Amino acid sequence: MQSLERNIHPVVIISAFNKARKEALAVIDRISVPIDVSNDTEMLALIKTSIGTKFIVRWSELMCKLALQAVRTVAQSDAGLTTVDIKRYARVEKVPGGEIEESRVLNGVMLNKDITHPKMRRRIERPRIVLLDCPLEYKKGESQTNIEISKEEDWARVLEIEEEQIKMLCDKIVEFKPDLVFTEKGISDLAQHFLLKANITAIRRVRKSDNNRIARAVGATIVNRVEDLRESDVGTKCGLFNIEKIGDEYFTFLTECDQPKACTILLRGPSKDILNEIDRNLADAMSVARNVVFNPRLAPGGGATEMAISVALQQAARSITGVEGVPYRAIADAMEVIPRTLVQNAGGNSIRVLTELRVNIL
Repeated sequence: MQSLERNIHPVVIISAFNKARKEALAVIDRISVPIDVSNDTEMLALIKTSIGTKFIVRWSELMCKLALQAVRTVAQSDAGLTTVDIKRYARVEKVPGGEIEESRVLNGVMLNKDITHPKMRRRIERPRIVLLDCPLEYKKGESQTNIEISKEEDWARVLEIEEEQIKMLCDKIVEFKPDLVFTEKGISDLAQHFLLKANITAIRRVRKSDNNRIARAVGATIVNRVEDLRESDVGTKCGLFNIEKIGDEYFTFLTECDQPKACTILLRGPSKDILNEIDRNLADAMSVARNVVFNPRLAPGGGATEMAISVALQQAARSITGVEGVPYRAIADAMEVIPRTLVQNAGGNSIRVLTELRVNIL
């Protein structure tokens, strides 16, 4: 605003801002120190700084390990490009009851689901898993459908056609000898009967996000039509499937996966409010760990980086001829606000401390 009041052209201001940004990034690069992402001690110490003033500081070591383990699980490098999608592939499941120390990162996926038929298996080792995005039930007409029946045999034939269609779907699945079938849609009673006869456990109405995480964890591919199912779509990387009752609800566990690319963070605690607070704090820790994986450098905190940028831009402004130096000084003055506020909040003399800081940096 000051630059505009001095009748400096906006193009000149924007050009100066861009140059100042490059200068500031160069300063940060110069004063920051590299971090070894594979070094647990360095990473945990860095993540711990993000939760030092939060509610979970008492369990900081545990939470830092959970955050680091989750980020490393979902991190994926492809052609030199690293992606860490903690929002989609690192899900937090909050289960009230138990102690906070019981929280852990599962080497696989956990769902708040139970089997569709009580006689289906609840524990399977090294299961073959099929993931579907289609219903295993009779396909209803898209619009209003009328059927005129004149004989009793015709009604029986209509029911037979429904049964044949469901049996055809189930037979196609059984060909691949799966142990587990997950679908995002419904499973009819008749389909459950055919799957149970083939000793297949089925779980229905799985959320799309959960299905995506299962696919990443067990190496399966989600299929939209049973007719399109191939051997390569079957997931075989899960070590153990089991269903446990925690509190009043049943949970499905797919654990001991071989190199999973998705995970579930199981949080335990005495109440929902405490679990929500832990979830928020843990999200901060995971975000810090993710940022370090992307750019493994550590810049000084406590206003030191802002002060170093301010001093560097003030020096650069002196060497610039013309009006471009004005935007440089404006950014330098703005950067001083953070260290000045920190000093004032601590009850110090901001003028004296900032002057000493400038002298030390120079």
